[in-house]
Amino acid sequence: MSEQRVSVELGASGYDVVIGPGILARCGELLAQISTARRIALITDTGVGEIYGPKASAVLASAGFEVHALSFAAGETSKTWAVAGQLLEAMAHDGIERGDVIVALGGGVVGDMAGFVAATYLRGIDFVQIPTTLLAQVDSSIGGKTGVDLDAGKNLAGAFKQPLLVVSDTDVLATLSDLEWRSGLAEVAKSAIIAGEEFLGWLESHSEQLVKRDSAVCEEAVRRSAAFKASVVSVDEREAGLRECLNYGHTLGHAIEKVAGYGVIPHGLAVAEGIRFAARLAVESAHGTREFVARQDALLVALELPSLRQQFDPGEIATALRADKKARNGATRWVLAEEPGVWQCESVEESTIMEHIQAWAASKAGE
Repeated sequence: MSEQRVSVELGASGYDVVIGPGILARCGELLAQISTARRIALITDTGVGEIYGPKASAVLASAGFEVHALSFAAGETSKTWAVAGQLLEAMAHDGIERGDVIVALGGGVVGDMAGFVAATYLRGIDFVQIPTTLLAQVDSSIGGKTGVDLDAGKNLAGAFKQPLLVVSDTDVLATLSDLEWRSGLAEVAKSAIIAGEEFLGWLESHSEQLVKRDSAVCEEAVRRSAAFKASVVSVDEREAGLRECLNYGHTLGHAIEKVAGYGVIPHGLAVAEGIRFAARLAVESAHGTREFVARQDALLVALELPSLRQQFDPGEIATALRADKKARNGATRWVLAEEPGVWQCESVEESTIMEHIQAWAASKAGE
């Protein structure tokens, strides 16, 4: 499959998502076409940096850029004020200027951190996303959400900062662990459920090939997911309405991550559990059907995303939910899918939420 482009239409802030095998080798050329920067701060983590850092540095240098490589310890636990501050200090020490560019090489944590640093360094400089995980290629690298975690909850401090370019090399996905792969598949499932019947039906019919990492099917999943997210972000850049749909499964998912301890349960697996929970909540609180619940359950199982086995304290989950970014006037808001492509985001009575949390927690205890 040849290189493909998905455009995020945001006027002067718009950009392309370039998707295809082997295009990491072209990242310098692609950046040079749209930027006059002299220096690049290449931000990555210790895991990705070891595998792809030297290649990315060499490719960018061959395109005429002066590359300053910066890295931090891999994992969600590094997504903090302290680590962001260390990156900012290192960039200042290296003389990175306002006309220079940050390049984020890595998964969602690297993209969030590098984007947050780009939004705050010298009050904002350009940055480029080179996502190296399936989750980042299908979701987090697109849309300009950046941030760090606080003790109170995930991504509670951040900024909207659109990248200059997203370069998604599907060949790099071959190095992902099975756990990382499945985590990305959860975000593909989320997108398909919210996008509508055409995407959902395609995913259902290609789930086995995706699990087996068929390269052509993988590229198509990245393209479809990127195109869907681009269509949403192009209409609602700052989550004033439509973009809320992209949080499907994330309300409970983020609470699970916080209660378990950041980095203990992969983001995608927590989101998959959140999808199951929200699907059942929609039956009572919206116009969801048990048939659609069963369909979503079957898809997640087909993508090898079984229900979590960990037990959680209902009170701790409820407390974590109250810190959710979508909360309004103290009430938690939930994205509820009624059928493929039909959803609503609304507040749900806390008593109803607690009933569902207790039933969910009891099911874990009984497994």
